[in-house]
Amino acid sequence: MSRKKQMLWAVFLTLCIRVQAQQDSSKSKLLDQVVVTATRYPIKLSETGKVLTVITHEQVERAAGKDLSQLLTEQAGIVVNGAYSNPGKDKAIYLLGASNDYTLILLDGFPVTDPSGIGGAFDLRLLPLDQVDHIEILKGSQSTLYGSDAIAGVINIISRKTGDGKIGFHGGLSYGTYNSFNANAGVSGHTNLLDYNIGYSYTSTDGISEATDTTGKGNFDKDGFVRQTFQANLGIHAGSHITITPYYRYSYYKGDYDADAFTDGANKFNYLLNNPGLMATFMLPKGTLTANYSYTYAERNYISAYGPQNYKGKFNTADIYLSESLGQRLKLLAGLNYQRYQLLDTSLTQKNPKTDIVSPYASLFIQSGFGLNLELGARYNYHSKFGSYLTYSINASYLIHEQVKLFADLSTGFKAPTVTQLFGSYGANPNLKPETSLNFQGGVQYTSNAKKFSASAMGFIRDVKDLISYVNNGYININEQKDKGAEVEVVYYPIHQLSVKANYAYVTGNMHLNTGSKDSSYYNLLRKPKNTITMSVGYQATKKFFASVSFQSLSSRNDLFFESSPPYDVIPVTLKSYALLNAYAECKFLERRFTLYVDAKNITNTKFTEVYGYNSIGFTFTAGLRISL
Repeated sequence: MSRKKQMLWAVFLTLCIRVQAQQDSSKSKLLDQVVVTATRYPIKLSETGKVLTVITHEQVERAAGKDLSQLLTEQAGIVVNGAYSNPGKDKAIYLLGASNDYTLILLDGFPVTDPSGIGGAFDLRLLPLDQVDHIEILKGSQSTLYGSDAIAGVINIISRKTGDGKIGFHGGLSYGTYNSFNANAGVSGHTNLLDYNIGYSYTSTDGISEATDTTGKGNFDKDGFVRQTFQANLGIHAGSHITITPYYRYSYYKGDYDADAFTDGANKFNYLLNNPGLMATFMLPKGTLTANYSYTYAERNYISAYGPQNYKGKFNTADIYLSESLGQRLKLLAGLNYQRYQLLDTSLTQKNPKTDIVSPYASLFIQSGFGLNLELGARYNYHSKFGSYLTYSINASYLIHEQVKLFADLSTGFKAPTVTQLFGSYGANPNLKPETSLNFQGGVQYTSNAKKFSASAMGFIRDVKDLISYVNNGYININEQKDKGAEVEVVYYPIHQLSVKANYAYVTGNMHLNTGSKDSSYYNLLRKPKNTITMSVGYQATKKFFASVSFQSLSSRNDLFFESSPPYDVIPVTLKSYALLNAYAECKFLERRFTLYVDAKNITNTKFTEVYGYNSIGFTFTAGLRISL
């Protein structure tokens, strides 16, 4: 460690020692959290059989030295490929081993997608962590509640909450390795008539060379990244029973990228996202009626040796749904959803092509009164191009003595072909069918009577048919993907100041080719480790000082190398296993309104590869200040 970094650590520890206070004597608890993503209305985790992970507000704050992709890749069952590559490198979410396009991203419950992209997946680089309050991760197919793209699951990112008083200020500054800088500021508050939260964030970094320099001479230039985001949320209380919540999000980033694997380049890219929307909630005597609308405009521009490439699209979604208690042990959810995806490209054969999906859906939640909970749901999807498709879900859980929960879930899912795949400029096929899936997951969760220990184990099977693949210069439905896996997670509080968390995830999968009766299956989970282990230890030494150490190990992965010169072969390669050691510490002072923190990633400076031919970070160090007034 350099002398400059040693001095930063010394200053940090000195400040913390001076503000040490009496240890918190309150007993550590594993709270039975209330979530909304599992059912679209508030429910305790103990009451649902769905597999859901909550990244709390406290955990988000203690990830201040990370970005969104790095926080997500620490969770059980999730690997974000590219999380530790150059900051401007694309990030791909592999939830339960599924492809990036099979996870639906929600922002405050609203689906967000990129209609200009091939797969339509949301870009994690658009959203800074300082605008996030907490995250709910729902695993397994959720097409019945959320429609297309939720074959692997749903990640609901909930934005910052309003302050406690009429006006409050929050902000922060940080600086770290690769000349990385972040500044954010915002105001929030609430009155009897209005809640508000408005924030701005700026991030910049010199980065590293995106591509790997095999010559070892270090003459590849660095590929930088700059992002600006703005977010505003309002809550207007129009009487005691009506709340109207308009919002607006703006994100723009730009950066450099290299020509190819092992190949330097002076290429540029930028991405613009505009996302306004509105939600209205009406409180009824025994339920809630919710109506919402969201609009997303996405624009991506690339400048390379091949000339400029521009992609534009927009996405409209509207939803109205009722959650109603039908009795002490029955609850009904019924709604109607409309979505429109559109490419903005007049050069195509069908100018500015679009598709529409109209989906009525319903679910019934039944409580037995003796620990058994059952949720039955169905959704009818009518697509303007391929026609109709029905999805269903059956979810059950059984709670024994408030400590042991058995759960099982059987569901179907679908992913509609994107507008690009149907009508785009490269290999489009208007006759594509949706990708469909059959999913099962089940397991057990245990919480000790003293709430100091919890453990869970889950297994899943997923069968996806009619995969959309690019074959012979065109998109077609072909093949079948069969995946399975398991997860084990343990949380332990040996004393009230100390927390220990560990999880293990296993996933495997095979592609089954449509070649008649002959078995032609093969393992094809590219860049996805079969085995992942994550561990963390956190210590709340005083009310004001917290420190943690985390460790993550990924097994070897398969990848492909596409030769850029004749004979242009596709060469299978193996990415070696690796392990990362990270650390974080924070110290609060001046009545906890100021938090000084330091974050260190890849402490052992491990050399590893996430994408063949591209660099990953070495040891990085970030120091920052967080303010809440």
